[in-house]
Amino acid sequence: MQRNEFPALKDLVLVGGGHSHLAVLKMFGMNPVRGVRVTLISRDSVTAYSGMIPGLIAGHYSFDEAHIDLRALCGATGACFIRATVSGLDLASRWVMCDGRPPIGFDLLSINTGSTPQTRTVPGALEHVLRVKPIEKFLATWEQLALERPCRIAVVGGGAGGVELALATQHRIRELLSRRGGDPGPQVEFHLVSDAPVLLPTHNARVQALFARVLRERGVVTHLNHRVVRVEADALICEPGDAVRFDHVFWATNAEAPEWIAASGLRTDANGFVAVHDTLQSVSHPFVFAAGDVAAVEQHPRAKSGVFAVRQGAPLARNLRRVLEGESLKPFVPQKQFLSLISTGDQYAIASRGPWAFEGHWVWRMKDWIDRRWISKYQQ
Repeated sequence: MQRNEFPALKDLVLVGGGHSHLAVLKMFGMNPVRGVRVTLISRDSVTAYSGMIPGLIAGHYSFDEAHIDLRALCGATGACFIRATVSGLDLASRWVMCDGRPPIGFDLLSINTGSTPQTRTVPGALEHVLRVKPIEKFLATWEQLALERPCRIAVVGGGAGGVELALATQHRIRELLSRRGGDPGPQVEFHLVSDAPVLLPTHNARVQALFARVLRERGVVTHLNHRVVRVEADALICEPGDAVRFDHVFWATNAEAPEWIAASGLRTDANGFVAVHDTLQSVSHPFVFAAGDVAAVEQHPRAKSGVFAVRQGAPLARNLRRVLEGESLKPFVPQKQFLSLISTGDQYAIASRGPWAFEGHWVWRMKDWIDRRWISKYQQ
């Protein structure tokens, strides 16, 4: 990596250690912009690669294999690293407000904080559920909870994230109980709850049927058309009036943005995500950019997925460079169809792209190779 040895005349501040910002750090490290200081602000000093989280939960990867050291990456690319929790923005003065420390000034700002499963709109959710994000908190807690026997676990969310979470946690718990010499079958009961009429509603019918079969074979009880309207200490209260009992509930529903985004004055979409052009530039504040889950691209609305954050990384870095060098921005048009590799807990996976679907251990091996190849770019 090259070192930027010119005096800092402008500050580029990156809020969040998401997948898009990893590419920004690396590209600016390899080819610095003269007189620009890059600073990353992150709540955590490591970040998980979303593609490897199901495998991490299932026990196929170690913590280090599935995480990137942000402090080390900043050191290697010549960026400043600040570990802090962002609480707000002063856009008029161009300050990033952080808990427990003075504000951080910027000339150009990029936001890539990711998102968390939506809980604010469901009474009782904040008190009684364990959200899959932030993943570090989930990893530190879930195994101990799930090993209480007998145990009923409910996973809320019928998209790819919820299905992968249910199958990964089930695989891991059964493996741990088997090692202890117990019979995991009757001791741990899994339920998957979704408000949609089908599993994985954004995928094709073949993928939906394959996962319905896998869940049925694994003994996961599926509750479709069950919208959770309230969470009690031991039950999910759903429309149309059913209750799903649980001992522990894991939450993997639709994403929600940090509350400080809307409070900052940035224009957002109806769900509170930063509204951006196809250049990833804020529609209301041209000195602010956003990518990944926290961004809503007006010209190309897409479901929240780590694959988009990965693919937005290089276009984001190029447009940040263009702004700093006084050049015009270029739009980024995402693919309408993209390959999704969705794991089934064990070392088996299902591939989804447009109308196509494939399954097998070979799909998991391909996914493992792709994931390890990608993360190695930021670990080595």
